Amino acid sequence: MSGEEPRPAVVRQDARAEFGSEVNQAGGDLTQYRTTYAGAPPDPPAVLHTLPRDVAGFTGRDAELQRLLDAAGPARVVAVHTVDGMPGVGKTALVTRAAHLLAERFPDGQQFVDLHGHTPGQLPADPFHVLDTVLTDLEVLPQHMPPTLEGRSRLWRDRLSGKKLLLILDDAAEYAQIAPLLPGSGPCLTLVTSRRRLIALDGALPLPLDTLPPGEAALLFTRLARRTATGAEAAAVAEITRLCGCLPLALVLLAGRLAHHPSWTVTQLATDFALARDRLGELVAGDRAVTAAFAMSYQDLPPDRQRLFRRLGLHPGLDVDAHAAAALDAVPPAAARRALEALYTDHLIDEPSPGRYRLHDLLRAFARALARDAPADDEAGSVARLLDHYQVTVEAADRHLARFTRPKGPLSGPLPATAPVLSSRDAAVAWMRTERANLLACLDHAAVNGQWPRVVRLTAALAVFLRQDGPWQQAAQLHQRAAVAAERGGDRLGQADALHDLGWIRQASGDYRTAAELYEQALALFHGLGNRQGEANVLGDLGRVRYMTGDYPAAGELYQRALPLFRGLGDPQGEANTLNGLGWVRQTTGGYRAAAWLHQRASVLFRDLGNRRGEAYALNGLGRVRNMTGDHRAAAELYRRSLSLFQDLGDRQGEANARNGLGRVLQAAGDHRAAAGLFRQALPLFHDLGDRQGETEVLTSTGALLAETTGPREALAVYQRALCLARQVRRPLNEARVLEGTARCQTRIGERETALANLREAVGTYQHIGAAEAKQAAAYLADLESAGSGGAVTARE
Repeated sequence: MSGEEPRPAVVRQDARAEFGSEVNQAGGDLTQYRTTYAGAPPDPPAVLHTLPRDVAGFTGRDAELQRLLDAAGPARVVAVHTVDGMPGVGKTALVTRAAHLLAERFPDGQQFVDLHGHTPGQLPADPFHVLDTVLTDLEVLPQHMPPTLEGRSRLWRDRLSGKKLLLILDDAAEYAQIAPLLPGSGPCLTLVTSRRRLIALDGALPLPLDTLPPGEAALLFTRLARRTATGAEAAAVAEITRLCGCLPLALVLLAGRLAHHPSWTVTQLATDFALARDRLGELVAGDRAVTAAFAMSYQDLPPDRQRLFRRLGLHPGLDVDAHAAAALDAVPPAAARRALEALYTDHLIDEPSPGRYRLHDLLRAFARALARDAPADDEAGSVARLLDHYQVTVEAADRHLARFTRPKGPLSGPLPATAPVLSSRDAAVAWMRTERANLLACLDHAAVNGQWPRVVRLTAALAVFLRQDGPWQQAAQLHQRAAVAAERGGDRLGQADALHDLGWIRQASGDYRTAAELYEQALALFHGLGNRQGEANVLGDLGRVRYMTGDYPAAGELYQRALPLFRGLGDPQGEANTLNGLGWVRQTTGGYRAAAWLHQRASVLFRDLGNRRGEAYALNGLGRVRNMTGDHRAAAELYRRSLSLFQDLGDRQGEANARNGLGRVLQAAGDHRAAAGLFRQALPLFHDLGDRQGETEVLTSTGALLAETTGPREALAVYQRALCLARQVRRPLNEARVLEGTARCQTRIGERETALANLREAVGTYQHIGAAEAKQAAAYLADLESAGSGGAVTARE
């Protein structure tokens, strides 16, 4: 302090506030106020240096540290900065480090005040007593100490007026605790740390502190452990930081143990920590423990929030919204939303995206342990409500996605009050994508706990979504598990349904033999149950397998068997799917007029049903017919319509098919650049799904385009990739098309004998399966063979 007396106007204003309106201009009671509270004569200036020692081994936080340093720069406009974060995240360490770096800029002192908001065995500091301490530090005598909080706060602000002091208020419990301690306007800088977001602190600039990035966490650990980490030990350090959730306090405690045990290796510590049944119990050093830090925040919660926090630890997944939290806690969604927001304010949960909340891994373990030690929570009941919530909601969502009529009963139950409103297909898909990880985690939980009926029904409700979004390898594993679960539970209908779903995934992945076997098993089960809906569905999909393997007569027969069943069941959606399948059989064998009628009829049925996905696939089929018959303009329009529908629906497989088809049309029309772009966009869509059949088709299209534009050698490299995939998938038509394209390129570079061999194989396959391409390919083969006898090859592209 400078030692100057308080300004009269300020003192008079404070005196009026203390004694009332009788304070006069002449000074009267003002003199008494100044003598009693301000002290007369003024005390000599006191310069405070009460910072704790600097943080040894401080690592990372460069951006956050720089922001605090900038807070004292010449452009400073905010006098109060708050650093908030979860227990153990390193708030005090950051502010202490910043304070030491800033000390020289604050010649009137650096005051560190521990407010004990979360100190074990100690109540939060009362600002009344805190002011007594800091004013005493400023050499205010006891007889001059105001008897009220308001008086002390005013005297504190007065003593700091005009001073350049750095004030650290550490571990604040709430706004009311720190409000009386804040300096008035002036050159002071105040840094506040708290586990709570101090939303009520107007004008303060918040700095939320997250856990460390993995690289910084690893560096902190190795520095404190006094180890270097290379090779296997570097991987062990990465595992330790992952298991600690990159929480600084956890890393500090574990690194300290390693530093004091020279014989330990990082690898062994990582292994032991990973296998520990109680990891939180390992994070202890003397009176410092992660559990103790968490417990103080937990104990500050009211009972209802404590209950929700415990139950959040029981969630099998990673995050929740208000609807899931409401199911867990058996409260309305509005109440759950308020409670989640309060836990977020207390830094006990994070909000990685709007309205979605997540526990840190160590806080999750802490909450789960609390839940298991609290019998009144009814752990099993909480989880059962949550699983019921997901089960019923996903079944409701699936009804918006349905591609066919399932041979299943009604929903598992009425929609609970906790369920979100899913009024459209878009809303249903968005919800399922958001909740995907949680739904799969709930499936795993049900399987581990032997809840077979739940495994069967939840997997069935996810089937169409998994078809659309993939990845199909994961979908296959889920359906396989559901089939086993249904068999164990004696649920023959569920088993048939799961085998059917698994067959579809195998078919889509190009494993046609396995798909056919699974469909046959499902068909037998449905037939034995007298379930005509299931029989019709499987017959249609079995027809698709026969079509893909080139057995077009069998495919047509199966579709014809399914068609009257669907009509008899009054299932226009099944009828439309079957007509569309028949359309593909007809166009592949050259019956373009019949194919056009079938695709057109299917598109009308789908449109009348409001099934935009089915309509898009029918338009795709019709687009190919128009392209094959030379009407490129109509074909392009049909493909663009289907592409738009697929994009609106978020159907990646359909989008990839439409892009590939449109690319072929544009190639035929001479727009090679646009065609190439469409092929490039389609390929990763198929690849990410695991659709090898689709990949083969796009690569074949790309090869044909390169042969026409860049040259045969570039095309051959792409055809080689396509041939490898085609032989894995074992779809004869694809393999024949690749071989034909390869042969045409080989002919152009003079590899006549190899070209002849490939072309003969392609023609033989075309003729065997009755493909429309057989005639043109056979003519090209005849020309090539004739050229070997001295004739010229005719271009029959």
